[in-house]
Amino acid sequence: MLELIDISKRFKKVEAVKSLNMFIEQGEIIGLLGPNGAGKSTAISILSTLIEPTEGDVRFLKKSVVKKPSPLRKAIGVVPQEIALYQQLSAEENLLFFGRIYHLKGSELKQRVNEVLEQIGLTDKRKVIVESFSGGMKRRLNIGVAMLHKPQILIMDEPTVGIDPQSRSYILETVKNLNRENQMTVVYTSHYMEEVDYLCDRIYIMDQGNLIASGTNEEIKQILSSEDTISIQAERWSNEFIEHLKGHPSIRNVHVEEKEITLITPKEVNVFSEIISMTEKYGIDLRSLHVKSPTLEDVFLHLTGRALRD
Repeated sequence: MLELIDISKRFKKVEAVKSLNMFIEQGEIIGLLGPNGAGKSTAISILSTLIEPTEGDVRFLKKSVVKKPSPLRKAIGVVPQEIALYQQLSAEENLLFFGRIYHLKGSELKQRVNEVLEQIGLTDKRKVIVESFSGGMKRRLNIGVAMLHKPQILIMDEPTVGIDPQSRSYILETVKNLNRENQMTVVYTSHYMEEVDYLCDRIYIMDQGNLIASGTNEEIKQILSSEDTISIQAERWSNEFIEHLKGHPSIRNVHVEEKEITLITPKEVNVFSEIISMTEKYGIDLRSLHVKSPTLEDVFLHLTGRALRD
């Protein structure tokens, strides 16, 4: 349905995207992951026809849309990372305004506004000024604007940033329903790995402008099939203990959180006894030490050396 073919984008001396290839089938949810500066936003801007690639081609339904983007623009709805609403207008007035930009009018426009308000759960807030909305309600209305013209492809750039868990859950279920009931294709970026794990059929991982992995959730997790993910839990850490772990020849990744350290090691190497000795040496009050099944977060750390929010 939509393809990026050998896409590169340069800004002066910075190459933000390097020979990126992506294909998106109708009716699937695609996750696009990467740490800050990975090139995700540039890739989304190219998919949204906001900028042209320096090299490569974008094809929609097998036809190039780089120089003639109108067919793709009519087919996409974009939910930007920043809230894009008129704060002094009501929810209904915002939808009516943006609906006219989409060339909707008359009874068709009114019907779509009613349908969208129902879908995003804001029917009872239709006359309320957006400025008084919570962050979650604004995010939901932002999604509603992108859905007005019944797009074939919905591009969502971190749509749940800075909102409460209830609104976040509502948005995730809305995306699931749109995909299931309307066969809507969704391109989804997020800094919350569990969202991508829950929603997406396939995942692309970018780092420093390069595509470094792609596949289904299970295919991505199989990248660590020859390695163990080890969890160490304690109340506190010492810098010496952390540096010792990082310098160990058999430990390939060390991710430190407040009360948990995650390590990635080859399956054939047993480092349990060494870790226990190290905790005793550095006075670490060890609470648990165990091997866990690899998660999307573990694979991401393994591939990029950074957490998604770094």
